[in-house]
Amino acid sequence: MKQPSTPSYYRATATPYVPYAPLQGQHETRIAIVGGGYAGLNTALGLAERGVRDVVLLEREQVGFGASGRNGGFVFGGYSLGEQALLDQLGEQRARALFNLTTAAVERIRERVKKYAIDCDMVDQGVIWANWFRDPGVLRKRQQLLADHFDTHWDWLPQQELRERVRSERYYDGLYERNALHLHPLNYAIGLAAAAAGQGVRIHEDSDVWRMRREGTRWRLSTSQGELLADQVVLACGGYLAGLQKKIDRAILPIATYVMATEPLGDRLDECLQSRAAVYDSRFAFDYYRPLPDTRLLWGGRISVRNRSPHAVQRLLGHDLLRVFPQLKGVKIDYAWSGLMSYARHQMPQVGSNGDGLWWAQAFGGHGVAPTCAAGELLAAAIAKGDEGWKQFSNYGLDSTHRPLGFLGAQASYWWHQSNDWFKTRLEG
Repeated sequence: MKQPSTPSYYRATATPYVPYAPLQGQHETRIAIVGGGYAGLNTALGLAERGVRDVVLLEREQVGFGASGRNGGFVFGGYSLGEQALLDQLGEQRARALFNLTTAAVERIRERVKKYAIDCDMVDQGVIWANWFRDPGVLRKRQQLLADHFDTHWDWLPQQELRERVRSERYYDGLYERNALHLHPLNYAIGLAAAAAGQGVRIHEDSDVWRMRREGTRWRLSTSQGELLADQVVLACGGYLAGLQKKIDRAILPIATYVMATEPLGDRLDECLQSRAAVYDSRFAFDYYRPLPDTRLLWGGRISVRNRSPHAVQRLLGHDLLRVFPQLKGVKIDYAWSGLMSYARHQMPQVGSNGDGLWWAQAFGGHGVAPTCAAGELLAAAIAKGDEGWKQFSNYGLDSTHRPLGFLGAQASYWWHQSNDWFKTRLEG
């Protein structure tokens, strides 16, 4: 495979917009949001939709710079913590309520894309969970669990039908989740920003908040060119730590994931996929991929405690691609990149407040597009109306990840699960 030429397909195909000016001078606002990814943007838009427009959003780089503009673009319900664990920890009623927040968020994303005419290549054709292993037990168990406890119904795809949709001998059978979609994640973020700005939210890019301190009953945020005095602050920085509150930063691990996009495949894409659904497989260390409008195949997978160069990403993922689609041997990889996601030890989002006008929303890694929308709605409702729905996440607090030892533990855990996947594959022959 030839080496990729530029780092990100999403950045190369981003919707052009006039950059938002850096914060300059002295300003005041009711609500300050730090972080221009999905969590911050959804909170800002949720506030604007509720009539709260005295909002300032500060982004260190550009809107969607972090994981929000680098991910696989899958939009579906649930969390990184599996449904069974959620059920065991919270009981059926609370687990179902949290799960339903994300399925409602999928619908809200559909509605917002249409309402605000966000040009993000949304493909509302569901997601396929393809079984890497012969044993159908894991799929059957999850299908039954979702139906019995979460009123969520995934369709069974027998091997022959799955292989008609996904032209690979690698898979055995699968499940089809209809209430799911995929999109261009960076253009979705750019569209959310435009929608919020159009309703009065003030957005400032290239505005790194280097200090935040309490001043009377308000918060003072300092950037290199300006200062902002705010009644309330939302920290939504994800894996790109702000360094403003140690307890909040220490509660997450920034973990890298890898993505690449092939050259336009033309008819060769039909040799791989006879479906517009996105696909991921049943291993812990799974591949995920989806067709793009220009007949490229976007491919992602693996996690690590460090970013890698585009060449290294292409080498690793290129090997994974050919295991599934050997018919693509020799295909050129035009783009390869990595980005940092935020993970908590408990594998759930951290959505909360200290009761002193400071809020946070983070740890959406691995399953973030719908949960960030849900979190933004919860925070917007809390700030605008005093709603206490955000307290549904009270079980999932700011547990320290004990960096740097936490990085070693996370990498060791990933390698252990990866080796289990390998061993099980070998046993099946």
